[in-house]
Amino acid sequence: MFQVTRRRLALWYTAVTAVLLLLFASGVYLYVRSTLVERIDDTLNHVVEVVERSLVIEPVNTGSETLRINVEASFRDNADTVEDDHIDLEWFSATGELLWSTLSTPLNIPIHANRTGETVRVAQEGWGKSAVLLRQVTQRVEVGRQVLGYLRVSHPWFEVTKPSRQLIVDLALGTGLMVISVGASGWFLSGKAMEPVGDSYQRLKQFTADASHELRNPITLIQTNVQVALADLELAEVEVTTSLHYRQQLKLVERLTQRLGRLVNDLLFLARQDSGISKDSFSSCPMDALLMEVLEEQQLLATEKRITLALDLVNPPVAETSPELFDNWFTLVGNWDQLVRLFTNLIGNALQYTPSQGRVTVELARLEGSDRISGLRYSSAQLQVKVSDTGIGIPGDALPRLFDRFYRVDPARTHNNGNTATDISTGSGLGLAIAQAIVEHHQGQIQVESSLGKGTTFTITLPVTIDP
Repeated sequence: MFQVTRRRLALWYTAVTAVLLLLFASGVYLYVRSTLVERIDDTLNHVVEVVERSLVIEPVNTGSETLRINVEASFRDNADTVEDDHIDLEWFSATGELLWSTLSTPLNIPIHANRTGETVRVAQEGWGKSAVLLRQVTQRVEVGRQVLGYLRVSHPWFEVTKPSRQLIVDLALGTGLMVISVGASGWFLSGKAMEPVGDSYQRLKQFTADASHELRNPITLIQTNVQVALADLELAEVEVTTSLHYRQQLKLVERLTQRLGRLVNDLLFLARQDSGISKDSFSSCPMDALLMEVLEEQQLLATEKRITLALDLVNPPVAETSPELFDNWFTLVGNWDQLVRLFTNLIGNALQYTPSQGRVTVELARLEGSDRISGLRYSSAQLQVKVSDTGIGIPGDALPRLFDRFYRVDPARTHNNGNTATDISTGSGLGLAIAQAIVEHHQGQIQVESSLGKGTTFTITLPVTIDP
């Protein structure tokens, strides 16, 4: 239990830290990338301003008011090829015709006047060549209302993608190392944090063991002395009235001590199951033989109440089952005493709340691979036991709390079958809680269905083999 808690603390600590680191790394990446883009856009806009100031503007004809750009004078030595990361210039006429460019191959990209910059994809001719990304700024050059042309400045986009990719690698590596370091630190710190809890838990276990031992001793002594006193009264020569009075009082004390002893044992059993300190050994248990033994013990009570108690074994098809598997068809790995206690509680409850002339049926079946009736599939073979009765049923609002400790359904419902409130008051409300704990200890499931006036069905599903 402590290892699971420690593991969960370390995982939560690591997960929260990893999310925070991921958010931080994402913020750093977006900030750096936006800074690189802004830097390139500023560079392109600066080039546009410089080139725009160097343009030679002249009239088309002498005395004419129509102006034009002297391309030869404005771009006389700018077409020389330099490195791959140089800034390329393109000059277009007012109608969009390309007049001059530093590019060896025209881009064939429509003109979009945009001083804020845009990213375009240029396809490369030839097999196996990938597209090239460019960052562009386009400036419309005009004098007054006359548009002289368009100046487009392009810059390779790898000035952004290359450092961005490297930044992603560095951030991923750094974040991964940090997560590993935080995970190791979280495991160490969670272990330190669990040490006082473990010490307290050990003291609690010792207290539970000591308290149960101290409670058992006086209860046993009281019960023994009461039994001796009852035996002595039967042998002593005392008045009949006095003898009967003492005998009644001592029998009442004996019943109360027996009830208190059962309560202590039930609480101790649940405490051991909750803490995981139960040392019960598991072995092969033939469920058919176990249920026959339980039904044999409950048969006397069923006969007294005139209730039919039956066991139904759903045998497998002989043709589809090997002889070895057929012999162990209803055998599972479990604790015999706990399983006996489980089905004794359930069958005893069924008999208690079933009126005379009623019926209690116990059905045992093996679910191999899939259940043809319900359509459910199972990863491994399971045994299913149904305890059904024709009793008074359980109210729908009580079903969700039926397995809560010390919870008992309204005793008034026992009036329908002739029981008194005294009969139900002797119960501690731990029977079904213990049944659920035993089922969970065997890695199984327990479900209940009930209808008032029609009866109740408890369905217990237990795996044939238990995972370690």
